[in-house]
Amino acid sequence: MESIRECGRMAALVREELRALIRPGIETREMDAFVEKRLAKLGGKPAFKGYRGYPASVCVSVNEEVVHGIPGQRKLVAGDLVSVDVGVEYKGFFSDTAFSSGAGEVVSTATALMSVTRAALWEGIRQARNGNHVSDISNAVQKFAEAAGFSVVRDFVGHGIGRHLHEDPQIPNYGAPGQGMVLKAGQMLAIEPMVNEGGPAVRVLGNGWTAVAVDGRRSAHFEHTVLVTLGEPEVLTLAEGEARA
Repeated sequence: MESIRECGRMAALVREELRALIRPGIETREMDAFVEKRLAKLGGKPAFKGYRGYPASVCVSVNEEVVHGIPGQRKLVAGDLVSVDVGVEYKGFFSDTAFSSGAGEVVSTATALMSVTRAALWEGIRQARNGNHVSDISNAVQKFAEAAGFSVVRDFVGHGIGRHLHEDPQIPNYGAPGQGMVLKAGQMLAIEPMVNEGGPAVRVLGNGWTAVAVDGRRSAHFEHTVLVTLGEPEVLTLAEGEARA
């Protein structure tokens, strides 16, 4: 278990260091280079690079980009909403975490979108309990996000994680409670609400990876790797000093 926890701590550390890099003028490829070098120094590996052909070490999605934005020469500008997804491999285990942040000051609707998405993640985490169903997580996320006037993306889901980056079960961010797999202590889950400012529809760009909101409005993405226990869920990618919502 210690290797699992160290993998989660490593992802949390790199995630928070990336958060500090987000500012107007930085190129997204600089963030990618940072992740690769930092993980090598820590003794880990970027879980995404080469996975199903993905060409980078991190995903950086900006504004209407929902997930899987490929880092490149794009420079962030003031007001951008930036979502970053980090995956780590360490001693045969995987962890996965994501966050959204503003590049400089963002408009109030973007701030609200990020706040609601992060809170929806924690609503889902609270349902990751021994004996609950997978869809109890899904329903909690959906109810919270939609009550705030936003929509959950339905084309991409959270997932099990552990010895592989993606394992069963799939964890949608919508659905009725009391359905799907019954959760058991010892399972690891990557819970990841993707919430759109407008409608839920997305499409994938010609690069085969980057998903964008069809209506061109902003999207936010938060994710933690969680261990189901006999008691409270253990958030493996919680950073030191990070508050629970």
